[in-house]
Amino acid sequence: MIRLHAPARPAYLRVVRASAWYDLVMTAGFATPWTYTLVHDALSSLGTALEWGALPERDVWQTLFANLMGSVVIVWAALRIVRPLPAHGLFDGIARTLFSAWMAYALAHGASRILWLFLTVEIAWGIAQLVPWLRNRRITAGLEHQSGRPERSVAN
Repeated sequence: MIRLHAPARPAYLRVVRASAWYDLVMTAGFATPWTYTLVHDALSSLGTALEWGALPERDVWQTLFANLMGSVVIVWAALRIVRPLPAHGLFDGIARTLFSAWMAYALAHGASRILWLFLTVEIAWGIAQLVPWLRNRRITAGLEHQSGRPERSVAN
């Protein structure tokens, strides 16, 4: 059985909350069709100006999925701002790993290079939230080995 032990609370919870604020700021514009239009146009213009490629033309399906993603992420961000828990950081780190995989897939299949900006930040927040869990797992495994008995795990 894999045992996960929560990272040290105060500093780790600040990271969880900071990543939530980042998500709230960066994804709020995706949550409605009207704001998504503005975000889409701004990102497309930036991609064109940097010669990284414009975004594809907006359509109803793209807008729907952007709005769904934006809505879910701002609710998830609000939870982590109001009540950050170590487990929220673990699950957010896992979600960022998934998001990063799909962004890398999109980049490999011709998405605008503007996506690199988002991918870089996703990877950074994922590392910041997952590495403390992995470090604690190694430390705990060492303690269990030395003492001969398992340590108690704490999820919250």
